Amino acid sequence: MLAVEPTIHMWITLVVIAAAVFLYAWEKFPMELVSLAVIGALLLIFHFLPYTDPEGHAVTTAALLAGFADPALIAVLALLVVGQGVVQSGALEVPARFLIQHLGGQPLLIITAALLLVACISAFLNDTPVVVIFMPIFGLLADKLGRSSSKVMIPLSFTAILGGATTLIGTSTNLLAAGAFERLGGGKMGIFDITPVAIVVVAAGLLYVFFILPRLLPDRRSLVSSFSASSGKQFIVQIDVKRGSILEGKTAVAGMFTDLVNMTVRLVRRGEETFLPPFEDVRLQPGDAVVVATTRKALTEALAGTPQLLEGVIEESVGGNGNDYDLKRAGDRILAEVIIAPASRMDGRTIHQTGFQETSGCAVLGIQRRSRMLRAALNDIRLEAGDVLLLLGKQRNITALRSNRDVILLEWSTTDLPERKHAAAAGAIFISVVALASFNILPITIAALLGAGAMIATNCLNVRQAARAVDRRIFLLVGAALAMGAAMEHTGAAAYLAGIMADALMGHSPAIMLSAFFLLVALVTNVLSNNATAVLFTPIAVNLARQVGIEPMIFVTAVIIASNCSFATPMGYQTNLLVMGPGHYKFADYVRGGVPLIVILWLAFSFYAPWYYGI
Repeated sequence: MLAVEPTIHMWITLVVIAAAVFLYAWEKFPMELVSLAVIGALLLIFHFLPYTDPEGHAVTTAALLAGFADPALIAVLALLVVGQGVVQSGALEVPARFLIQHLGGQPLLIITAALLLVACISAFLNDTPVVVIFMPIFGLLADKLGRSSSKVMIPLSFTAILGGATTLIGTSTNLLAAGAFERLGGGKMGIFDITPVAIVVVAAGLLYVFFILPRLLPDRRSLVSSFSASSGKQFIVQIDVKRGSILEGKTAVAGMFTDLVNMTVRLVRRGEETFLPPFEDVRLQPGDAVVVATTRKALTEALAGTPQLLEGVIEESVGGNGNDYDLKRAGDRILAEVIIAPASRMDGRTIHQTGFQETSGCAVLGIQRRSRMLRAALNDIRLEAGDVLLLLGKQRNITALRSNRDVILLEWSTTDLPERKHAAAAGAIFISVVALASFNILPITIAALLGAGAMIATNCLNVRQAARAVDRRIFLLVGAALAMGAAMEHTGAAAYLAGIMADALMGHSPAIMLSAFFLLVALVTNVLSNNATAVLFTPIAVNLARQVGIEPMIFVTAVIIASNCSFATPMGYQTNLLVMGPGHYKFADYVRGGVPLIVILWLAFSFYAPWYYGI
């Protein structure tokens, strides 16, 4: 049955691909470096050993680099920018809180219910917009429930892929295979023709994704989130009560002021008088200074949701110099932490005495002393070497602190302050992108690019934030993967491997042939694109079925389900790439989580499909 003769170009291509997969999984070298090495190797090989396939198509430099202009890659990168705009604006705070409140705050129940919803929706909508919709929601849910995003992002992608495998319209892969089957004289497939088998196979996979996969994934956080979430890291913050403030006239309930969410009030200063907990008969009035202990996360939420709470601190720190540093104005505001350096001129002085805020252009929001919890007004605290200051400033002013010898900037502590005032605009842009792509009004690439541009134009993101959302690992990984795929197709390596497997299967029982064929397609789809895999193997499936005398639809169903088993590599499917950055994943994480899922789906199909079809 072999229709392709092996060539030196074919073998070299397979060696390069095998080496690439090994190096990606080994993680000894950065993924970006491996991707560049793969692309460089292929370019050199086909430059010094030119190759033209039987149809006259040469493997040129342009063909190998075409992946960098691939619409799917552009769509992924643009969607990452759109997603960052949603996160930065806090547009999903309300739906996330709704889910948590109505499902009792149980992490497993909430995440499982959300994943089930994803599986159902992705059966009828393209997987990519479904993941785009839920990715920021899952990130926010993980944050609210105290879980690492690395525990939920791959399950989100895998669930969407599994859901898309249950109907003919779930993914473009399914439609391509059905179209190829029809062109080969197999007849037109219905939307639910694959569902009776796919639903059982997918159910087995979903059980693994819901209950086992999260245990296999690392509890990995970004350095920024590690700074924000470090236990016991409390800052002393002073909130001045202004006339018209939401705190004016408020009284304590059991020693707590309900408007100060996740903040412990340490004292209230009124002129020369100081009130300590439990604050009986204390009614806040203009001029009071409320000193609280709180985490950076709680303070960030307060700044984003109720910015007037800390306006007094900002006004006092930057007022009087005619500049105001634009800290009260939304946009490009950064939170960062600095440590008072040994032998710093700030040691032993209060914040006002140092003049730090006036010279740096950054407002000091809070102080954290590792040795003990302070009970004093912010302006009365004398700084010590090792104290951590939480700052709010513009990017240029935060960056300038690198050259300040009195403080040490904690580089990985810098985060953008969410701008909730743009939540409505970001939400509208996000919904528009999803709707345009889901209802095929515009290709997803065009919709995503327009959405990314709109996020910047409406100030939901600035150019710097948008650029940071673009993951260079994804850019280079996809370019390398598509270069390898092009080399495989042009040299005939993919068809050659398929032919070897088909020949090896001849003579065995239909059930064994079906099982082995499913496994082959499931493995190849992780290296070759799933669409290319479906188109490549559908004719082979029809030919195999006719030779053994069974209904070709059975083998085509195997191709459709197996082509969706792109779980073991990040480049296996578009949604895997989408979650790679937000989940802080490495190549090996996909192998660790995806290979067992492929095995489970293979076993489920191998046992159920032959019984269902009676072969």
